[in-house]
Amino acid sequence: MAERHININDFDYPLPDERIAKFPLERRDGSKLLVYRKGDISERHFADIGDVVPERSLFVFNNTKVVRARLVMHKPSGARVEVFCLEPHLPADYERAFAVRGGCEWSCIVGNLKKWKEGEVQIPFAYDGADCVLRAEIVERGGREHIVRFCWDADMTFGQLLEYLGRIPIPPYLNRESEEIDNTRYQTVYSKFEGSVAAPTAGLHFTDDLIASLRQRGFGFDEVTLHVGAGTFLPVKDDDAARHPMHTEHFDVTLAALRTLLANGGRVVAVGTTSVRTLESLPVLAWRIRFTGSPREDEPIGQWEAYDIPADYTGGEALREIVGYMEAHGLERLKAATRIMITPLGFRFRIVNCIVTNFHQPKSTLLLLVSAFVGDDWHRIYDYALSHDFRFLSYGDSSVLMP
Repeated sequence: MAERHININDFDYPLPDERIAKFPLERRDGSKLLVYRKGDISERHFADIGDVVPERSLFVFNNTKVVRARLVMHKPSGARVEVFCLEPHLPADYERAFAVRGGCEWSCIVGNLKKWKEGEVQIPFAYDGADCVLRAEIVERGGREHIVRFCWDADMTFGQLLEYLGRIPIPPYLNRESEEIDNTRYQTVYSKFEGSVAAPTAGLHFTDDLIASLRQRGFGFDEVTLHVGAGTFLPVKDDDAARHPMHTEHFDVTLAALRTLLANGGRVVAVGTTSVRTLESLPVLAWRIRFTGSPREDEPIGQWEAYDIPADYTGGEALREIVGYMEAHGLERLKAATRIMITPLGFRFRIVNCIVTNFHQPKSTLLLLVSAFVGDDWHRIYDYALSHDFRFLSYGDSSVLMP
């Protein structure tokens, strides 16, 4: 494998704090839309997206649901401790972890850890006419993350408990506490499966009415699921971004969605970088099937594994490989995990033809992904957005990229 180097300072740009959208607009689809088409840059409103993308394109959404993963708990002494649930540890499967009653273990980030050296923290609460308590203790200490055991006496699942007691984990760069508006607006209208600690924000611009009107015009829609981890906010600290360790994110796709993708090859619009990461992880699973007979779902896709696939291996071949495997094994859904890092260092997009995405932080892995898709024109795109009053980051405006 060739040695890889990426100077992250080449992906910096000035982002004044006042350009970061701290709150959503009144209307989801009222944001501005930057249109990049074969080098040309223009401007529309998001509600016009049907006039911009190719006719009869297939929009692919990430239907993950943001969980109220921030729990503000207290020690018996009164000291406040914030527990941020990242991913389930026991049981490790998301569906089972949210459905469990009485107790579970999660990998968590702990705020004010110095106040929680031993013992338990808790939240007393009333539920169904009874006094109840949620308790937590650290069972395994780590560096950035710790394994926390939760137990509770209310007749609730852990998913219900988080919905009842937790807070929406809005991005740290908003520099504010979550508010009531975040409970609905930091969630896509098509969210279904709990598991994310950050929203797939490109999808925040879609409304039910806009989706319905696009369907009437002949556009297709399908969904994948990738649970967004807190690692999406981790800055690239090394000057050489190739040394940045990508976080693991869990995803799944259905056989029906794969068949739809296969039928719409060449017209796939990925809504958000999380949809891109999911779709472009599929050829790696397919390549594993071709050479080992299995996608090896329990082994996360490696950071650079996609770069080892021959350039002439097409997305259509990959999708047929996976569909054939799933049909042969009677599978309706395929679950896996990915650490894929999409960079300008020769990454080949095999599934995605068009990306809908917001404007990302300087020196971030998401900006590397955009650069991999549009090349050095990312400079022109971001210069245009900055000079034409576009709003940036999660609650900001959007772009549609068609290189």
